[in-house]
Amino acid sequence: MTLFMSEAPPTPTPAIQPIVVRGVSPPVGSSVPLIEIENLELHYGATRALKNISLAVREKEVTAFIGPSGCGKSTLLRCFNRMNDLIDGVRITGAIRIAGEEIHDPAVDVIELRKRVGMVFQKSNPFPKSIYENIAYGLRLHGLRDKAEVAAVVEQSLRAAALWDEVKDRLHASALGLSGGQQQRLCIARAIAIRPEILLMDEPASALDPIATSKIEELILELKREFTIVIVTHNMQQAARISNRTAFFYIGELIEFDTTHKIFTNPSQRRTEDYVTGRFG
Repeated sequence: MTLFMSEAPPTPTPAIQPIVVRGVSPPVGSSVPLIEIENLELHYGATRALKNISLAVREKEVTAFIGPSGCGKSTLLRCFNRMNDLIDGVRITGAIRIAGEEIHDPAVDVIELRKRVGMVFQKSNPFPKSIYENIAYGLRLHGLRDKAEVAAVVEQSLRAAALWDEVKDRLHASALGLSGGQQQRLCIARAIAIRPEILLMDEPASALDPIATSKIEELILELKREFTIVIVTHNMQQAARISNRTAFFYIGELIEFDTTHKIFTNPSQRRTEDYVTGRFG
């Protein structure tokens, strides 16, 4: 895998201090790869957006993707549930395996894949329905019809998203009346209600205030007990606080992938150090 590119990085800015890493989550020693990526390349028409990416995402850990805007981290995230299939002109080569199964195999049911691999987007996108129906609708769509069971899963999901106590007395009110942070937690509750194996998060707190961001981060740390989480973030402190491992991307290439502690305290590549210390990006 090529770790360096011919282009020189932007001129370093002097006297920028590195991030102080406090409370970073250590890797889970017994975990095994759940997502395996080998020699992955993605083209938008003639433009190569991802270049020979190989990495493994471990089960029940938080893996952070960092890098400047346009580096390919969100594009890679969308590969895991084949959302890029919806874009005209996309061509993918290489392998992506989830639990040993190649997701591009013709026998793979894409709807079932997206059930296994949930996604939370940068901008909260609750349905224009009640809080209750935002979760119940998907459950019924996936075949759960018993009203008592649906109600139980709705409550369980809202509790897991740390939202139940805030909304239990207004479940049939419009979800659009919730605050931005509450809407995002509702979207997380909706995603986990169908029990995916993997939860993808594309900058889930970028539009939120610091208090709402803190709640999302606390929630992620709780959810990793049950789910494998991959998060894209531009917030270096956030990546340091919540992730076990971090991958740094630059212009479509994976520059470095290691434990979060090593990435932020002793990276192997100069470009990684320049980025995490704020010298460019």
